[in-house]
Amino acid sequence: MAKIKVTQVRSKISRPQDQKRTLEALGLKKIGQVVEHDATPNILGMVNKVKHLVSVEEA
Repeated sequence: MAKIKVTQVRSKISRPQDQKRTLEALGLKKIGQVVEHDATPNILGMVNKVKHLVSVEEA
């Protein structure tokens, strides 16, 4: 299974609660934090929901 690296690049302040919870579910708490996930449909859907707050690259 492919791996992706997700980096938070923008703040979650003044964002809707569902976007804040999505970032927490991805394991992101601070700007600049990087987490690695498998590229499953669930993870890709969460990343797509907050794509304006994160950057994604293949690991």
